[in-house]
Amino acid sequence: MESMRHQLEDRERELLAPYAARSGDSLGRAHPESEHPQRTAFQRDRDRIIHTAAFRRLEYKTQVFVNHEGDHYRTRLTHTIEVSQIARSIARTLGLNEELAEAVALAHDLGHSPFGHAGERVLDELMEGCGGFEHNLQSLRIVEVLERRYPAFPGLNLTWETREGIIKHIASYTGPMPAELDGGIALSLEAQVVDVADEIAYNNHDLDDAMRSGVFSAEDALETSLWREHYEAARGAFPAAEPDAVRHEAIRRIVNAQVSDLVSSVQRRVEELGLRDIADVRARGHGAAAFSAGMAGRNLELKSFLMRRMYHNERVERLQESARRTIRDLFEAYVSNPARLPGHVARREEADGRRRMVCDYISGMTDRFALEQHRRLAAGGAAG
Repeated sequence: MESMRHQLEDRERELLAPYAARSGDSLGRAHPESEHPQRTAFQRDRDRIIHTAAFRRLEYKTQVFVNHEGDHYRTRLTHTIEVSQIARSIARTLGLNEELAEAVALAHDLGHSPFGHAGERVLDELMEGCGGFEHNLQSLRIVEVLERRYPAFPGLNLTWETREGIIKHIASYTGPMPAELDGGIALSLEAQVVDVADEIAYNNHDLDDAMRSGVFSAEDALETSLWREHYEAARGAFPAAEPDAVRHEAIRRIVNAQVSDLVSSVQRRVEELGLRDIADVRARGHGAAAFSAGMAGRNLELKSFLMRRMYHNERVERLQESARRTIRDLFEAYVSNPARLPGHVARREEADGRRRMVCDYISGMTDRFALEQHRRLAAGGAAG
């Protein structure tokens, strides 16, 4: 009797677009394993990612606002779930492999440090001359080395396709690549879709969080054409609604407009580039998943507004400076005295070097754990 996995693989061959990635044609895993009788290769990747400690820690890692600022702001975990939902919807509409897109989306922020991009920047500065710090590379390091859940191999032993999507889900990434993932081939459309879904999620949901927090108002954002169009439409459609409900409706409309634009744009580019199968995608599918020129311009306008009014806001910058100081103090304390580290971390010094060992440890911290360790150090206690 044919196994459930074989039935699922047959269904992929029958239903997915010809240029989609198929789990039955995966390039495999670094460490050979028997296939699962009930789950496809990409389903197993997704499940392994969800069960990692790194995934659980995303609940208490910052998106923009530090965790203790409030219970209703996005965290890395809620952002990741939102990216996954958007990516899956796009993949389903385009006939792509929804489970590969989901796996890449769920793993794409595993390597983020505490305190968002402020934490990432200071770790990169502290690791200058020692390989730096980049959250995509750190995500790959987590799934290949740092997670220790299986006795037969280090990491999660994910498929080549998921690992490629993790490291290069941003098409503009030009940093160092592990040798086996280098080569200049185009990403799968699934991984490209995750890149755009990530941008749709964080732009719109940072917009929501900023208004919720009072960093700027709905009226302030009227200078951006996307917000103006959809906010005015929402107010017109629901004149008696509460302001919060109108805000959510406007953001929902922006997300829908961007998703619809992306789907239409991908369909057009697939035809223009002549993408008939996954080999065509690999050969000439660079940038196939992107907004139309009009939407790209409006999205850039929104990003510029957020950069000016939110990310460079005095309150946000004050929080970020405090976060940078916390990470810098922890890093210097651990490098100067590694005996402060837990034993399972300190044992990695010989293999990884002291600074990389410390960087791995700090980058895996949640906001609240980093703050707790910083308080203990300031009080003269031992961290760990």
